Amino acid sequence: MLSIKLSSDLEERLNRLAAVTHRPKSYYLRAALLEYLEAHEDTFIALSRLEKPEKRWTLEELENGADVAG
Repeated sequence: MLSIKLSSDLEERLNRLAAVTHRPKSYYLRAALLEYLEAHEDTFIALSRLEKPEKRWTLEELENGADVAG
């Protein structure tokens, strides 16, 4: 279960959309979250990895069977 707080303007827009289309608000929130994650998930993961550098392997090392497990 997840709970979020929306600005009154955003909540009004969501309520109006749900009423006009006869779909639950959760339908649009899930769709928006999915679209956002698909667009930004890789970027956030890459930034996180840059902030916490760990061992990196070159393509050549991987092709030569580098032990990436340990």
